[in-house]
Amino acid sequence: MSALLEVKGLRKAFSGVHAVDGLSFAIQPNTITGIIGPNGSGKSTMIDCISGFQASDAGQVIFDGTDITNRKAYQIARAGLLRTFQTVQVYDDMSLRQNLIQANQPFDDANWLDDFFRTRKYREARDYAGERADGLLKLIGLTRYSDAPAAVLSYGQKKLLALAAALMPKPRMVVLDEPVAGVNPSRIREVEEVILQLHAQGETFVIVEHNVDFIMRLSSRVLVLTGGQLLVEGEPKMVRNDPRVLEAYLGIRA
Repeated sequence: MSALLEVKGLRKAFSGVHAVDGLSFAIQPNTITGIIGPNGSGKSTMIDCISGFQASDAGQVIFDGTDITNRKAYQIARAGLLRTFQTVQVYDDMSLRQNLIQANQPFDDANWLDDFFRTRKYREARDYAGERADGLLKLIGLTRYSDAPAAVLSYGQKKLLALAAALMPKPRMVVLDEPVAGVNPSRIREVEEVILQLHAQGETFVIVEHNVDFIMRLSSRVLVLTGGQLLVEGEPKMVRNDPRVLEAYLGIRA
């Protein structure tokens, strides 16, 4: 099976310090891949380079057979690779449903003329977005707040809403950046269940997270970064027990 995402020799330096240093890995379709590593290991920079929010210095990023290296973020998103952010990004003054419809607008085929004249294309795009939003709100368990402003949500619920927003255009892959950071344990289980349901429907996830237990429960494969390089990759049980991980990530010498 061909990889959905291939990262080859990715490099990014800041003032001579290599945040990402020759990083290579591949992600298969319909998988959940976890990425862990200590602070400063290059996780956030790697995500930014893959998703177009920073330009890499060297290397290649190939998505679904197409070279997307250093393309603009909106071009990469339209190609089918979406991401969430560590800091929740929702519109507090908009309803949950409006948040999701807004998230889909850059991806529909209607332009401003269609919007102005309320053409058939506009109506079809509007109806699709509404149905998609309703379905995702049901999936994340927030239907009862559909017409309420996002400001009423807890932090964990906003994380779920941000995930739903990334899913609106039916992406091929979603990269989740710290999806349960700052989320209480009961809400973490909700996030986990939503991801598993979506994965069962064929969604591909890459999850970058400090919560090791969360990563180990969800992922079929785990990558460990240190110093901007790939230290270990493999099945969760193998990675958890690898002496190099215990030392580099957990600070425990075997």
